[in-house]
Amino acid sequence: MAQMLLSYSSTTLKYSGYGRKSAFEKSKGSFVVHCCSFSSTKEVGLVGKDATDNGKVLLKEKENKQQFEYLASDFGWKVRRLDSVDDEMREVAFIQAEAFHVPVAFFNDLFFEFFKAEVLSGLLYKLRNSPPNRYACLVAENSNDNIEPQRKLVGVVDVTVLRDEDVLQHIQGGAEEYLYVSGLAVLKRFRRQKIATALLKACEVLALLWGFEYLALRAYEDDSSARKLYSNAGYRVVSGDPPWFSTWIGRKRRVLMIKRSDHNVI
Repeated sequence: MAQMLLSYSSTTLKYSGYGRKSAFEKSKGSFVVHCCSFSSTKEVGLVGKDATDNGKVLLKEKENKQQFEYLASDFGWKVRRLDSVDDEMREVAFIQAEAFHVPVAFFNDLFFEFFKAEVLSGLLYKLRNSPPNRYACLVAENSNDNIEPQRKLVGVVDVTVLRDEDVLQHIQGGAEEYLYVSGLAVLKRFRRQKIATALLKACEVLALLWGFEYLALRAYEDDSSARKLYSNAGYRVVSGDPPWFSTWIGRKRRVLMIKRSDHNVI
């Protein structure tokens, strides 16, 4: 099952401190930006030719509060940015460690704890050293609080702004950066319940909010279940690891999959 997961390792609307143009930019007229908040869609603000100062203020307030609201709410699961809370960070580390730890014949429990500590350390580093509009850890939780309340988080995914030329060469339109999706993991007992689908949708919502048009990820070439999941979410295979990468290094061959953001996702 671990193979199904990504490997661990008019007016211009600007969302990032780098002055990036939003994918919502329109040349004429006006439009409304929406974002899932709890169980309903919440109006963020009116942006466009006829936007008012009040609408711009609402948009700014939304941007500031974004990490505490839900980016997606589907199939009974809600997805939001990870809060910087010790208990939640430990839950995220457990979910990813459970998904990516390779069992060993002896002292497996001990090695699992070491691996989980390594995952937690990496998460802490990224949260502390990444600008809020360059990296996000998204978590999925139960919509029903009566379901196993002691384990509220059930899935996780990392989203990072990257500019790898090996990926950009497959993106049309002269994009300089893209969102890279990685570390997608779901607790074993909650798999096959559309949690991964909800997480992928939240990644796309975040891409639009940050003003990025393309998302990219990598999956194992022989993992048909994972590739079907990503294909259903709109990702398409554009390239693969060179033959020597798998034969000489002894690793499974991966494929690069890219998706163009769908403005209708919000």
